[in-house]
Amino acid sequence: MLQGTLRHGLIGLLLITPAVAAPTAEQRGKAFARANCARCHAIDRASNSPLKIAPPLRALHQRYPVESLGEALAEGINTGHADMPAFELSPDQIHDLLSYLKTLE
Repeated sequence: MLQGTLRHGLIGLLLITPAVAAPTAEQRGKAFARANCARCHAIDRASNSPLKIAPPLRALHQRYPVESLGEALAEGINTGHADMPAFELSPDQIHDLLSYLKTLE
């Protein structure tokens, strides 16, 4: 009886562990921002952008509703200055990045 209970408990724990360890959308979005945006933009709540003309990501919601950025990210963001690379994100990347941006509002 005790072995059966322990076995079921262990199986349950093994099934739950990958879900607990999996990164959240916000964590994946922050990792994307760190890898692709942090060279120019501040990606946190407090620091200054390394490139002074690049707005901190935490300020984007003051310029645009974050939800409206999804379409631009899917089509490819193109800006008027050469320092900003063109980005075209997958639907999963868009979801993750927008989830992270929402945490900065």
